[in-house]
Amino acid sequence: MSVQQYVREWTEQPVRNVLAGMVGTFALIPEVIAFSYVAGVAPEVGLFASFVISIAIAITGGRPGMISGAAGSVALVAADLVHGHGLQYLLLATLLAGGMQVLFGLLRLQSMMRFVSREVATGFVNALAILIFSAQIPQMLHVTWHTYALIALGLAIVYLLPRLSTAVPSPLICILVLTGISLAVPMPIHVVADLGALPTGLPHLTWPQVPLSWSTFQIVLPYAFAMAMVGLLESLMTATVVDELTDTHSSKRMECTGLGISNIFVGLFGGMAGCGMIGQTVGNLRYGGRGRLSTFTAGAFLLLLLVAMHRFVAQVPVAALVAIMIMVSISTFSWSSLRELVAHPKLSSTVMLATVVVVVLTHDLAAGVGCGVLLNGLFFSFQVMKLVQVRAEDTPDGTTRTYHVRGQLFFASTSVLTDAVDFQGPAKNVVIDLADAQLWDISAADTLEKTATRLEGRGKTVTILHADARAAKLLATLGHPNLLA
Repeated sequence: MSVQQYVREWTEQPVRNVLAGMVGTFALIPEVIAFSYVAGVAPEVGLFASFVISIAIAITGGRPGMISGAAGSVALVAADLVHGHGLQYLLLATLLAGGMQVLFGLLRLQSMMRFVSREVATGFVNALAILIFSAQIPQMLHVTWHTYALIALGLAIVYLLPRLSTAVPSPLICILVLTGISLAVPMPIHVVADLGALPTGLPHLTWPQVPLSWSTFQIVLPYAFAMAMVGLLESLMTATVVDELTDTHSSKRMECTGLGISNIFVGLFGGMAGCGMIGQTVGNLRYGGRGRLSTFTAGAFLLLLLVAMHRFVAQVPVAALVAIMIMVSISTFSWSSLRELVAHPKLSSTVMLATVVVVVLTHDLAAGVGCGVLLNGLFFSFQVMKLVQVRAEDTPDGTTRTYHVRGQLFFASTSVLTDAVDFQGPAKNVVIDLADAQLWDISAADTLEKTATRLEGRGKTVTILHADARAAKLLATLGHPNLLA
């Protein structure tokens, strides 16, 4: 990335980016508090983490306009560690997770994201939209009619105001208007203060108060690795979605190292590890936050709200935040994918639906994406296997039979070759022609070798023709280079 591009990412449309970042801050607060409770830590741990991550990744990250913070997927991984060993062990795990993420980026392992297909990415987005919406349901149960009225008014402001003017993001107006109404007309509603105690001071540098022994690392390392991988997965998936929404490119490697550096700072300031948050990111993009300044503002404004405007934030109606998050969930969901369920191949639709179902049932984005990638790999292997063809051709005198193999031979398709070979036929000479075939793994080479051995065991002469360099290398690895003609 050039210096000019980096500077441009900070300076383009500053007013729009600042306002969008402020909206992102209000979208962060309720979810971060909720995720803190999921992880079993105080709200300030998640809120301070979101502040530090936003500031640090705005500087070091590779995807401008992406909001990062204390996310639910990482909180689910951290919960068992906190409940079993306490907050200090979580801080050490956060430091280690950050180090692993930096190493991940330096080793250029972000290319593994290429295995995440479009179907999996669509399922990821749709599942996240469902989770965002379902997270608002508890705030709409066992409440008075005043809450429903404020939510309806908030949705009307969010969707109708942009038709009149887009100078100020409508969610920000929604928050100001609904807060003003609730202060002017007292009513029985929930406010942000009811979600949990908010911090009033500044974060400070700290170090995990745990014994730095091998037994400690044995406890922490598995959680740190899981937190690192889940955080990377969600951040890279979010960055990919932003790339598509904005028709721009980002540095995934820089995003990995930036996230790692950010989480190291988070651990040093007493926070829990975080990652990209697609719901807040989509909301940020929707209102023009496409530069680094929007990400920086989301973190800086969060600290300002918590310290200087603590009392105002505490009085913001939860209904206003629910209205904004409903809008974000609707915007996040890929509605075109519902039409594509019928138009696309059944296997592709199955991968997308499986990703959604697993994420919704487990509330684990990594599990859903892992399931989708696994299914996609299996279905792809099945489709490639069906393309393998073996055609037998005999010489007029019947002494030689040639098997013309076409397609990709790998662990899932080698059975097509063995099933086509007649081991008990009268032909004394057998030729396996690989001119239109490629061997991809040891399984394919092993099958070829065993097929030749079985034929030779019946007194036949076996010749393998037109094998490429890869096939020769694989057979040599197995100790059978002489099979090739």
